[in-house]
Amino acid sequence: MNRQTSSFFNHAPVRVIAIAGCDGSGKSTLAASLVNHLSSLEPTELLYLGQSSGRIGEWMSCLPLIGAPFGRCLVAKAQRVHQRPSLPPGGGTALVIYLLSCWRAIKFRRMLSRCKKGCLLITDRYPQAEVAGFRFDGPQLAKTAGGSGWIRALRRREIKLYQWMASYPPLLLIRLDIDAETAHLRKPDHPLAVLREKTAVIPHLTFNGAKIFDVNGREPAESILNKSLSAIRACLASSHPQSVDYVEE
Repeated sequence: MNRQTSSFFNHAPVRVIAIAGCDGSGKSTLAASLVNHLSSLEPTELLYLGQSSGRIGEWMSCLPLIGAPFGRCLVAKAQRVHQRPSLPPGGGTALVIYLLSCWRAIKFRRMLSRCKKGCLLITDRYPQAEVAGFRFDGPQLAKTAGGSGWIRALRRREIKLYQWMASYPPLLLIRLDIDAETAHLRKPDHPLAVLREKTAVIPHLTFNGAKIFDVNGREPAESILNKSLSAIRACLASSHPQSVDYVEE
Protein backbone atom coordinates (compact mmCIF):
# COMPACT_ATOMS: atom_id res chain seq x y z
CA MET A 1 0.00 0.00 0.00
CA ASN A 2 1.20 3.49 -0.81
CA ARG A 3 0.67 5.94 2.02
CA GLN A 4 0.52 9.57 1.02
CA THR A 5 1.52 12.52 3.21
CA SER A 6 -0.24 15.87 2.93
CA SER A 7 1.54 19.18 2.44
CA PHE A 8 -1.73 21.12 2.81
CA PHE A 9 -2.74 23.14 5.84
CA ASN A 10 -5.07 21.19 8.11
CA HIS A 11 -8.37 23.04 8.44
CA ALA A 12 -10.81 22.93 11.32
CA PRO A 13 -13.44 20.18 11.00
CA VAL A 14 -16.28 21.08 8.66
CA ARG A 15 -19.96 20.47 9.41
CA VAL A 16 -19.97 17.05 7.82
CA ILE A 17 -20.96 13.67 9.21
CA ALA A 18 -19.11 11.20 7.02
CA ILE A 19 -19.87 7.49 6.82
CA ALA A 20 -17.14 5.02 5.87
CA GLY A 21 -16.98 1.26 5.69
CA CYS A 22 -16.72 -1.72 3.42
CA ASP A 23 -19.38 -2.41 0.79
CA GLY A 24 -22.25 -4.17 2.51
CA SER A 25 -21.66 -2.51 5.87
CA GLY A 26 -24.83 -0.40 5.56
CA LYS A 27 -23.44 3.03 4.63
CA SER A 28 -26.25 4.02 2.28
CA THR A 29 -28.98 2.83 4.65
CA LEU A 30 -27.49 4.72 7.60
CA ALA A 31 -26.90 7.88 5.54
CA ALA A 32 -30.52 8.02 4.37
CA SER A 33 -31.83 7.37 7.90
CA LEU A 34 -29.63 10.08 9.39
CA VAL A 35 -30.86 12.64 6.89
CA ASN A 36 -34.48 11.74 7.66
CA HIS A 37 -33.94 12.20 11.39
CA LEU A 38 -31.67 15.24 11.39
CA SER A 39 -33.44 17.27 8.71
CA SER A 40 -36.28 17.96 11.16
CA LEU A 41 -33.79 19.70 13.46
CA GLU A 42 -31.72 21.69 10.97
CA PRO A 43 -31.00 21.89 7.22
CA THR A 44 -29.40 18.55 6.37
CA GLU A 45 -28.39 17.16 3.00
CA LEU A 46 -27.04 13.86 1.70
CA LEU A 47 -24.05 13.73 -0.63
CA TYR A 48 -22.38 10.72 -2.19
CA LEU A 49 -18.60 11.23 -2.33
CA GLY A 50 -17.63 8.14 -4.30
CA GLN A 51 -15.87 8.50 -7.63
CA SER A 52 -19.12 8.02 -9.64
CA SER A 53 -17.52 6.06 -12.47
CA GLY A 54 -20.93 5.48 -14.02
CA ARG A 55 -21.50 9.19 -14.66
CA ILE A 56 -18.05 9.67 -16.20
CA GLY A 57 -18.71 6.67 -18.44
CA GLU A 58 -22.01 8.16 -19.56
CA TRP A 59 -20.37 11.53 -20.23
CA MET A 60 -17.54 9.99 -22.27
CA SER A 61 -20.02 7.88 -24.21
CA CYS A 62 -21.68 11.07 -25.45
CA LEU A 63 -18.47 12.59 -26.79
CA PRO A 64 -18.02 12.63 -30.58
CA LEU A 65 -15.72 9.94 -32.02
CA ILE A 66 -15.69 7.98 -28.76
CA GLY A 67 -19.10 6.39 -28.51
CA ALA A 68 -20.67 4.27 -25.80
CA PRO A 69 -18.61 1.07 -26.23
CA PHE A 70 -15.27 2.90 -26.11
CA GLY A 71 -16.36 5.01 -23.14
CA ARG A 72 -17.37 1.90 -21.20
CA CYS A 73 -14.10 0.22 -22.18
CA LEU A 74 -11.98 3.07 -20.80
CA VAL A 75 -13.88 3.16 -17.53
CA ALA A 76 -13.51 -0.62 -17.17
CA LYS A 77 -9.76 -0.32 -17.75
CA ALA A 78 -9.55 2.42 -15.15
CA GLN A 79 -11.29 0.20 -12.62
CA ARG A 80 -8.86 -2.68 -13.34
CA VAL A 81 -5.78 -0.58 -12.52
CA HIS A 82 -6.05 -1.71 -8.90
CA GLN A 83 -5.36 -5.32 -9.94
CA ARG A 84 -2.19 -4.36 -11.87
CA PRO A 85 -0.49 -1.62 -9.84
CA SER A 86 2.99 -2.43 -11.16
CA LEU A 87 2.03 -1.54 -14.72
CA PRO A 88 1.69 2.14 -15.73
CA PRO A 89 -1.76 2.87 -17.19
CA GLY A 90 -2.19 3.96 -20.77
CA GLY A 91 -2.87 7.60 -21.59
CA GLY A 92 -6.63 7.17 -22.03
CA THR A 93 -6.97 5.09 -18.87
CA ALA A 94 -4.95 7.60 -16.83
CA LEU A 95 -7.14 10.43 -18.12
CA VAL A 96 -10.33 8.62 -17.09
CA ILE A 97 -8.92 7.96 -13.61
CA TYR A 98 -7.96 11.60 -13.25
CA LEU A 99 -11.42 12.73 -14.44
CA LEU A 100 -13.04 10.48 -11.85
CA SER A 101 -10.95 12.14 -9.15
CA CYS A 102 -11.79 15.59 -10.53
CA TRP A 103 -15.49 14.77 -10.36
CA ARG A 104 -15.05 13.75 -6.73
CA ALA A 105 -13.26 17.05 -6.05
CA ILE A 106 -16.13 18.97 -7.69
CA LYS A 107 -18.59 17.29 -5.34
CA PHE A 108 -16.27 18.02 -2.42
CA ARG A 109 -16.24 21.74 -3.32
CA ARG A 110 -20.03 21.61 -3.44
CA MET A 111 -19.97 20.09 0.04
CA LEU A 112 -17.76 22.90 1.38
CA SER A 113 -20.04 25.50 -0.19
CA ARG A 114 -23.12 24.01 1.47
CA CYS A 115 -21.29 23.80 4.82
CA LYS A 116 -20.34 27.45 4.55
CA LYS A 117 -24.04 28.30 4.21
CA GLY A 118 -24.78 26.50 7.49
CA CYS A 119 -26.05 23.21 6.11
CA LEU A 120 -25.16 19.92 7.80
CA LEU A 121 -23.90 17.39 5.25
CA ILE A 122 -24.18 13.63 5.58
CA THR A 123 -21.74 12.00 3.19
CA ASP A 124 -21.62 8.44 1.97
CA ARG A 125 -17.80 7.88 1.84
CA TYR A 126 -15.08 10.46 2.41
CA PRO A 127 -11.81 10.98 0.49
CA GLN A 128 -8.50 10.28 2.20
CA ALA A 129 -4.83 10.62 1.20
CA GLU A 130 -3.27 7.91 3.37
CA VAL A 131 -3.69 4.81 1.21
CA ALA A 132 -3.83 4.80 -2.58
CA GLY A 133 -6.73 3.29 -4.48
CA PHE A 134 -10.35 4.08 -5.27
CA ARG A 135 -11.33 1.06 -3.17
CA PHE A 136 -10.34 3.06 -0.12
CA ASP A 137 -11.44 6.47 -1.49
CA GLY A 138 -7.83 7.43 -2.12
CA PRO A 139 -5.91 8.51 -5.25
CA GLN A 140 -6.02 5.75 -7.83
CA LEU A 141 -3.06 6.73 -10.04
CA ALA A 142 -0.85 6.57 -6.96
CA LYS A 143 -1.33 2.79 -7.09
CA THR A 144 0.79 2.75 -10.24
CA ALA A 145 4.38 3.65 -11.09
CA GLY A 146 6.11 4.91 -14.19
CA GLY A 147 4.51 6.00 -17.41
CA SER A 148 5.01 8.99 -19.67
CA GLY A 149 5.70 12.49 -18.39
CA TRP A 150 2.04 13.35 -18.93
CA ILE A 151 0.88 10.36 -16.86
CA ARG A 152 3.35 11.26 -14.10
CA ALA A 153 1.97 14.81 -14.11
CA LEU A 154 -1.61 13.51 -13.80
CA ARG A 155 -0.49 11.29 -10.92
CA ARG A 156 1.05 14.21 -9.04
CA ARG A 157 -2.00 16.35 -9.70
CA GLU A 158 -4.36 13.63 -8.47
CA ILE A 159 -2.38 13.17 -5.25
CA LYS A 160 -2.62 16.91 -4.59
CA LEU A 161 -6.38 16.75 -5.12
CA TYR A 162 -6.74 14.13 -2.41
CA GLN A 163 -4.35 15.90 -0.05
CA TRP A 164 -6.44 19.04 -0.46
CA MET A 165 -9.69 17.19 0.27
CA ALA A 166 -8.19 15.35 3.23
CA SER A 167 -7.09 18.67 4.73
CA TYR A 168 -10.78 19.32 5.55
CA PRO A 169 -11.65 16.63 8.13
CA PRO A 170 -15.32 15.98 8.89
CA LEU A 171 -16.84 16.91 12.22
CA LEU A 172 -17.43 13.20 12.81
CA LEU A 173 -16.69 10.10 10.78
CA ILE A 174 -18.88 7.09 11.50
CA ARG A 175 -17.05 3.93 10.53
CA LEU A 176 -19.13 0.80 10.10
CA ASP A 177 -17.02 -2.23 10.94
CA ILE A 178 -17.88 -5.54 9.34
CA ASP A 179 -16.15 -8.76 8.35
CA ALA A 180 -15.66 -9.69 4.71
CA GLU A 181 -17.82 -12.81 4.90
CA THR A 182 -20.85 -10.93 6.24
CA ALA A 183 -20.30 -8.20 3.66
CA HIS A 184 -20.20 -10.83 0.91
CA LEU A 185 -23.51 -12.30 2.08
CA ARG A 186 -25.04 -8.85 1.70
CA LYS A 187 -23.20 -8.06 -1.54
CA PRO A 188 -22.72 -11.40 -3.34
CA ASP A 189 -21.87 -9.60 -6.59
CA HIS A 190 -18.71 -8.16 -4.99
CA PRO A 191 -15.59 -10.40 -5.11
CA LEU A 192 -14.74 -11.77 -1.67
CA ALA A 193 -11.06 -10.95 -2.18
CA VAL A 194 -11.89 -7.28 -2.73
CA LEU A 195 -14.07 -7.18 0.38
CA ARG A 196 -11.30 -8.77 2.43
CA GLU A 197 -8.87 -6.12 1.23
CA LYS A 198 -11.27 -3.36 2.20
CA THR A 199 -12.00 -4.79 5.65
CA ALA A 200 -8.24 -5.09 6.24
CA VAL A 201 -7.46 -1.47 5.29
CA ILE A 202 -10.44 0.74 6.19
CA PRO A 203 -10.31 0.14 9.98
CA HIS A 204 -6.78 1.59 10.05
CA LEU A 205 -7.45 4.82 8.17
CA THR A 206 -7.28 7.97 10.31
CA PHE A 207 -8.88 10.40 7.81
CA ASN A 208 -6.33 13.04 8.72
CA GLY A 209 -7.05 12.94 12.43
CA ALA A 210 -10.83 13.17 12.19
CA LYS A 211 -12.93 12.15 15.17
CA ILE A 212 -14.02 8.59 14.41
CA PHE A 213 -16.97 6.73 15.90
CA ASP A 214 -16.74 2.98 15.26
CA VAL A 215 -19.95 0.99 15.09
CA ASN A 216 -20.46 -2.73 14.58
CA GLY A 217 -22.02 -2.97 11.14
CA ARG A 218 -23.49 -6.39 11.98
CA GLU A 219 -25.88 -4.89 14.52
CA PRO A 220 -29.53 -4.21 13.61
CA ALA A 221 -30.01 -1.05 11.54
CA GLU A 222 -32.08 0.59 14.30
CA SER A 223 -29.33 0.06 16.86
CA ILE A 224 -26.70 1.48 14.51
CA LEU A 225 -28.89 4.51 13.83
CA ASN A 226 -29.55 5.25 17.50
CA LYS A 227 -25.87 4.97 18.44
CA SER A 228 -24.89 7.17 15.50
CA LEU A 229 -27.49 9.81 16.40
CA SER A 230 -26.21 9.94 19.98
CA ALA A 231 -22.63 10.44 18.77
CA ILE A 232 -23.72 13.12 16.29
CA ARG A 233 -25.74 15.04 18.87
CA ALA A 234 -22.75 15.06 21.22
CA CYS A 235 -20.50 16.39 18.45
CA LEU A 236 -22.95 19.08 17.38
CA ALA A 237 -23.50 20.19 20.97
CA SER A 238 -19.77 20.65 21.54
CA SER A 239 -19.01 22.30 18.19
CA HIS A 240 -19.48 25.83 16.94
CA PRO A 241 -20.19 26.96 13.37
CA GLN A 242 -16.96 26.99 11.40
CA SER A 243 -16.04 29.49 8.73
CA VAL A 244 -14.78 27.54 5.76
CA ASP A 245 -11.98 29.20 3.82
CA TYR A 246 -11.35 27.83 0.38
CA VAL A 247 -7.82 26.80 -0.50
CA GLU A 248 -7.46 25.69 -4.10
CA GLU A 249 -5.46 22.53 -4.66
